[in-house]
Amino acid sequence: MTKPRVTDQIKFLPKRIILVRHGESEGNIDGSAYSTTPDYKIPLTKQGMEQAKLAGSQIRCVVSDSGSTNNWKVYFYVSPYARSRSSLREIGRSFPKKSVIGVREECRIREQDFGNFQITERMKIIKETRERFGRFFYRMPEGESAADVYDRVSSFLESLWRDIDMNRLNHDPSTDLNLIIVSHGLASRVFLMKWFKWTVEQFEHLNNLNNCEFRILQLGAKGEYSLAVYHSDEEMQKWGLSPEMIADQKWRANATSGEGNEKCPWYLDVFFDGLGADSDDGDNDDQKVVS
Repeated sequence: MTKPRVTDQIKFLPKRIILVRHGESEGNIDGSAYSTTPDYKIPLTKQGMEQAKLAGSQIRCVVSDSGSTNNWKVYFYVSPYARSRSSLREIGRSFPKKSVIGVREECRIREQDFGNFQITERMKIIKETRERFGRFFYRMPEGESAADVYDRVSSFLESLWRDIDMNRLNHDPSTDLNLIIVSHGLASRVFLMKWFKWTVEQFEHLNNLNNCEFRILQLGAKGEYSLAVYHSDEEMQKWGLSPEMIADQKWRANATSGEGNEKCPWYLDVFFDGLGADSDDGDNDDQKVVS
């Protein structure tokens, strides 16, 4: 059987995967809101609605190459939380109906569960403890850790790839497909962590997205996704990516599909100290038989 060419595979892949954090919510400006309103019902502020509307126009500018092409479509995934759904509604105002293939509410990209109603003073102590313990593994009392969110976002990613592979999104390969995921700061960070195989230590140094800020994973020429296709080194540094992580993104921008970052020298250095250098003299050492 003839193996499909990389160029044939690429045309069926989304050109971009865009991660968007929701707009400013009532909880962002007044933490006491969580003590009386369930987290999933916290609404956007008026400012948050304006942020989402602006983000919509900015994202449309990206997917249309600043209006130079109409050969594109979008498909949305959205967290079920009110602030995400409202953000999507405002973002959607920038897109004509004919350009929207579909939308799906996806519970696995919801906010980290902090444990029902959140009492302000108690949450202050909990968050201080989390900083001492480590943001990734600390589990909120009656709630989730970032590691828990990682697990469900990983499950979502598997479903996302099946949607793409089986063309459940009804993508016409003659058009550019853009997947837009309207979610939350932590869910977006662990999405990137899973996608790019970042370590827990690297995750701990990442900064949260601002309200309605977005990250663009764009398909490189040879079929690998990278933040560096669209974003600058300065942006990635601001987000908390180390020089090695930025170098990896720039490598991915021109990497052939399927080449993992395990081939990058820095990736091995994260896990090992003093690995021996390869040499021709030692190639057959493992084949020697001890008598």
